[in-house]
Formats: sequence, structure tokens, C-alpha cells
Amino acid sequence: MKNVLVTGASKGLGLAICRALLECGGYTVFAVARTKTDELESLCGRFDGGIFFKSVDLSSPENARKAIFSDGFVSNKIPLYGLVNNAAQAYDDLLTNIAPDKLRALFEVNVFAPVLLTKYAVRNMILNNLGGSIVHISSVCAHTGYTGLSAYAATKGALEAFSKNAAREWGRRGIRSNTVAAGFMETDMSASLDGDRREKIRGRTSLKSLTSPESVAKTVRFLLSDDSCSITGQNVSVDCGAL
Repeated sequence: MKNVLVTGASKGLGLAICRALLECGGYTVFAVARTKTDELESLCGRFDGGIFFKSVDLSSPENARKAIFSDGFVSNKIPLYGLVNNAAQAYDDLLTNIAPDKLRALFEVNVFAPVLLTKYAVRNMILNNLGGSIVHISSVCAHTGYTGLSAYAATKGALEAFSKNAAREWGRRGIRSNTVAAGFMETDMSASLDGDRREKIRGRTSLKSLTSPESVAKTVRFLLSDDSCSITGQNVSVDCGAL
């Protein structure tokens, strides 16, 4: 069984990723989120012994790192094969209105936490003499402009740059790093969008549709699997043709 750490696992895309990994077999999932939702509780019950949960707040990256990579969860005694940096904080506001405290909080969760978690995941892989696969969830808005999302897009652009360089740095040890640029999905993060804005987003895609979380989750599963053993340093768009 391959051990995979998934952040932001309690709902939306994170929950879909956990489900996709568990349903195909071959993976033990270490799920991290601030709270354990009913949906995640149900998944844990369905795959008892195949998924482990820990409540962690990524807004304090160093504290989160200590909580996750500990003897009570993913210590170095547990060979870690995969990491999915999915957890993210949304921030929708015009550039001229960006609040410095909210900007710092955004980067703490969306950039600093994934970088630190990747650091310790790679250390675990090296210590256990494993190759591994790291997948970072990015966004289509890092590649095409959306009003009000400049700060959020900046965090995702930073994550993509980090992933590409990490791939170059640790490929010699068989450790891969890729990003998945997801389109707008029917999740809590996009729930605040009004009807007109949602229709405009649909209209910008080739398929005239919002992105399916299950489609993104299965792409993540592919990038974690041996079927993608020659893919690293890439950004894969799953966005209904928004780009």
C-alpha cells in the first residue's frame, strides 16, 4: 500500500481526491483538514483502516508541519509515497481593495504551508529511500485573468513555479512534482459567485461547463500512479477548455 498525504480533505476536491484513491485500491490516505465533515466521516467508515484523519489548521504552517509530521501521524517511520497539496484559502477582491492582513493569510495557507509540507515530505521519501509523487492543486486563474482574483492567482502562480523547480531539484532521487490547474468547480470556494458571474465563467470554456471535481481528482490519481512515471515538472490543466 502506498501512503499518501492529502490536505484540505474534508470536502470538495480534497474529499473527491481521497475517494478516488481509496476506490481504486493500493493507497492508504492520511487526510488533513481543519474539521472532519460528515462526508469525510462517512468515507472513513466506508474504508475503515484505509484512511486516517487529523485536524490541522494550515494558517500556521510551522505548527501544521509539526502536527502532521509527528509520531502520532506521518512520522518518518511511515514511508510516504505521495503528497497532494490541495488545501487553499480563497480571496475575492479588487486589486485596489486588497487588505495586507488578508494577503498575508492567503500566502500562509496557499504558498508557505505547501512549501513546508513538501520539504518534509521529500525528507521522508529520501530517508525511506523511496521515489514519490507530489501534486499541487493550482488554478486556471493563474493563467487567465479573472476580476477580483489577482491575489489568489498570485499564490497559485507561485505554487506552480515552486513545483517546477522542486521537480528539477529532486528528480535524480525519483521524486516527481506536478501541478494540476483546475477550472472553476461546484465547490464551497466557488459558492459565493452570483449567477451572472457563474454563467460568464461557463461561457469562457470550450465545454460551456464548470469543471467536475471528480475529473480533477482522477487526474491527480493518475499523476500519483506509476502510469505517469515519466511526467514531472508539468502543469496539467483540467478546466473544460478555459485556457
